[in-house]
Amino acid sequence: MIAKTVAYAPFPVWIYLNGNEWAKQQAARQEIAFRALDNGFASCEDPQALAQICHSLSAEDVRLFFERWQGALPSPLTVEDRRRGYGHALAVRQLEISDTRVFDRPGAGRAWFEQTLPDQLTLGRPDQAAVIFARRVNRCTPGRFHTKIFNRGTEAAIQIHYRASKVKQYFKEGRALRTETTVNDTRDFGVGRLLTDENWNALIDIGHQINQRLLDHQLDACACAPDATLLERVVLPSTHDGLPAPGLRFGEPRTMALLACLCSYQHLFAGLTNRSLRELIAGLIPGYGPRQMTYDLRRLRRKGFIQRIPRTQRYELTSEGRRLAVFFTKTYTRIVNPALAELDPALPSEIAIRSPLASSWRAFERAIEAKIKQAATTA
Repeated sequence: MIAKTVAYAPFPVWIYLNGNEWAKQQAARQEIAFRALDNGFASCEDPQALAQICHSLSAEDVRLFFERWQGALPSPLTVEDRRRGYGHALAVRQLEISDTRVFDRPGAGRAWFEQTLPDQLTLGRPDQAAVIFARRVNRCTPGRFHTKIFNRGTEAAIQIHYRASKVKQYFKEGRALRTETTVNDTRDFGVGRLLTDENWNALIDIGHQINQRLLDHQLDACACAPDATLLERVVLPSTHDGLPAPGLRFGEPRTMALLACLCSYQHLFAGLTNRSLRELIAGLIPGYGPRQMTYDLRRLRRKGFIQRIPRTQRYELTSEGRRLAVFFTKTYTRIVNPALAELDPALPSEIAIRSPLASSWRAFERAIEAKIKQAATTA
């Protein structure tokens, strides 16, 4: 923890608290053996006790730290000033909540992460997501350091922005996957800025939920194929609680745009609304309006893709809905569309010959035509 004061009006005070270092000190006091990782733990003899320590850091700990140093550091406020009620009110300027997963086989973990990066960036419409090089950038550094391409030997990270806040994910020290949500403005999530127990707990919960949703989203994208019964229930009309649930027909442009936009990263932060999802779809289907969005939200809800967040007008993706949206989008954009382009009869021969699918298809067509001629001759 670090405290910084400024001795001129309005006499601000900054407090920097590294929760990981705080947890390490607490673990050492309780004689819990651990092996440190940069801003994390590589291993620990008592994971449950360590988890309890990490979850125990509270707003009260921050206030006690501030009060202790307030009495030691010089201040323009006198005892009489404080007696009259003048003082500092602590507010949250920035809060980082991280999730670090250490792999038993670091090589396999890193391979999974590097495969996940391009996979997620090209899935659907992951708005405002970018891969960034691990390079220090300041105001004097020219250019924007966002890219979708990265080379071996360069540490890369995926970063998703939401208003003033963001979530970042990268592979740490070649062995641990770090997922880190940074809240730069608590009002992005409808939480007050003052350091109260209620605001602190709400922000901690929000950070953990965002981290977990990102991990769930990536894992669901790896294994998303549904069984035949579930696929049939989605694409055909059905009923839900006695109400009709129109089918989401695979290949229909409006359906594919709807499901592709469900894959957007911005839903990981605060869920989705009629307006937020409609704006994404309108980028793919010009003229798409509120009535169509209301109808489609009803379809998604009755088909089990989304569920309403209690006491709000927001929705969140279900685990099943996320898997199905990824499956439909991947199948349509990475299998059906490219395959149809390669099977196009107008595709030049010099291009078709370089495509195993096109070459095989044209060979099949020639064999069928030969079979038809043979049958006609025999008859």
